[in-house]
Amino acid sequence: YTAKYVMDMAQQILFTQDIAATLDEVLSGYVYDRLFVLTDENTRRRCLPLLSASKALASAGYINIQPDDTHKTLDSLASVWQELSDRRATRHSMMVNLGGGMVTDLGGFAAATFKRGIRYINIPTTLLGAVDAAVGGKTGINFNGLKNEIGAFAPAEAVLVAVSFFRTLSREHLLSGFAEMLKHGLISTTAIYDRLFTLDLSRPDSAEMLSCLEESIGVKQRVVEQDPHEAGIRKSLNFGHTVGHAFESFSHHRHHPVQHGYAVAWGLVCELILSHRRLGFPLDTVRRFAAFVRENYGVFPITCSDYDYLYERMTHDKKNDADTINFTLLSDVGRVVIDQTATRQEIEIVLDLYRDMFGI
Repeated sequence: YTAKYVMDMAQQILFTQDIAATLDEVLSGYVYDRLFVLTDENTRRRCLPLLSASKALASAGYINIQPDDTHKTLDSLASVWQELSDRRATRHSMMVNLGGGMVTDLGGFAAATFKRGIRYINIPTTLLGAVDAAVGGKTGINFNGLKNEIGAFAPAEAVLVAVSFFRTLSREHLLSGFAEMLKHGLISTTAIYDRLFTLDLSRPDSAEMLSCLEESIGVKQRVVEQDPHEAGIRKSLNFGHTVGHAFESFSHHRHHPVQHGYAVAWGLVCELILSHRRLGFPLDTVRRFAAFVRENYGVFPITCSDYDYLYERMTHDKKNDADTINFTLLSDVGRVVIDQTATRQEIEIVLDLYRDMFGI
């Protein structure tokens, strides 16, 4: 089998065509007393069979939780702790998180906090999970209606990326992950950014997709390596997320939840508009990006009467200091400017322009 190491860091990232053999190879490098696998109902049914050849998992204990972000809760977290406790997990146990961002976020936090921390491995099964949640060491759960409000920095021992999991994803789920790849392109180089628009999303297991994915994850890893605890440049990874998380929360509030990546795509448009107004980001690039998002992600409808709720959600963003809303903005592709603030009036103007641009 072939497994490609991207970086030899504290957190190994491996790209593989044989996920079972690679997992066994990685686990052979650790000493542990008990092994546990965390899945949700979907990944247990659809993804676990791809690991059936793993010898290490033959004696593992399996923990299952409910799928999707609405279950990334304290109750689900407590159920994982309970299972680990009931099955006599110790500080020397090991956990494998098999799933999308919800599973790797919650599973990572469960591992980070049980017995004050056990080691874990992430195997992302969605494009979004691979390019975003599984990498970088952020773990957590939603709380009080807020995304990832409770959590910890606790990197996985390894992240194993196998594109074979992506073959069964819907176009909607592929686009959700692709939004984070677009963000990585925007904060890196024009070459990486422009290449993304040539990608054929109908062939997620193609060599070109794998190459772009390696490139995108590399962007995140280089940033995380420089700033593991988000004291400075790691804030660049939050581009599009201040508004995007507000949109996502609002979609749940009105009982029509949207995919995380879709909310990020619309948030990127808004924060590019703000970047243009504040830092002179090229308007033609904003328009091209907005046209791509509208064509592929559709429109997130909002009215002026929704501004109060959206603004209030933005005030809860974890990047904020005191009473100001903190943004990461761009003066051009690859030119990141962190710690930018905007007044409520400026934010409402941006939302007006977003609505104009999308014909709302």
